[in-house]
Amino acid sequence: MNIASTLLPVLGACLTFLLAKHNRFDAIRASASLSIIAYLLLNFLHLDAELNSLLFFGGTFIGMSAAKRFGIFTVLISALLFSLFFKYLVPLLDGYGGALGLSAFLSVCICHIGILLGAPRSKKAG
Repeated sequence: MNIASTLLPVLGACLTFLLAKHNRFDAIRASASLSIIAYLLLNFLHLDAELNSLLFFGGTFIGMSAAKRFGIFTVLISALLFSLFFKYLVPLLDGYGGALGLSAFLSVCICHIGILLGAPRSKKAG
């Protein structure tokens, strides 16, 4: 696993989480617009746009599902878990789509269960 496969989901999750808090953006619009921008930027820079944009897009799943329930620290931990799950689930599942959704679901679920069991978490701002 290289540094990009860890940083891109974190970047996608945090940016989606923060952008979804604005009045004109909800979670879906934030994820879609950031994913398009990330793909265009990665394609322009010739940085394996297919795989790297999938990692970024998977990170936006985390930001979309957690915008109302988690703080930024929990989103960060979920995105790091996502990158680990994605790396090990891609070879086991047929195609990237299943690995994206399952990795995002598992990472958010683990963080949510941790919170329910009493793990410290970041507080919602505002």
